Amino acid sequence: MTKLKCFYICLFFLGIAVQQSYGQTYKFRTSGFSVLERNEKGKWGKWSDLSLVNITVTLDTNKNRILVYSRNIQLYEIQTYQPESESESDLVYSFLCKDNDGVDCTLSIITRKKQDNRKQLYITYPDHVIVYNIFTM
Repeated sequence: MTKLKCFYICLFFLGIAVQQSYGQTYKFRTSGFSVLERNEKGKWGKWSDLSLVNITVTLDTNKNRILVYSRNIQLYEIQTYQPESESESDLVYSFLCKDNDGVDCTLSIITRKKQDNRKQLYITYPDHVIVYNIFTM
């Protein structure tokens, strides 16, 4: 009986070790992006025309970072994981981050429930917002 108990305890700890060694990495592809900027008076302008772009975005929760593999690689170090929020139309996962230059920003992955679960990545700064249309790889 004790050998069986020891076996289950070992199996339990082995299972935990294996789970922790595999991180949560999510990969996305972009299909387009747009930018919104504040004008001189501090008011938001209009979204730029959607530009087609096919790049990879990686969310790595083990390394607490989000990478956008654009021409200039954008690295966002996750400082805080915000609680998930859900409404009738959206499911939102947000992260408070620091970019390559140490500037604070918020990244949000939004699933648009009423738009066939379309996903978007918003990168929000005080003076501008970048949005990427994304899909899971």
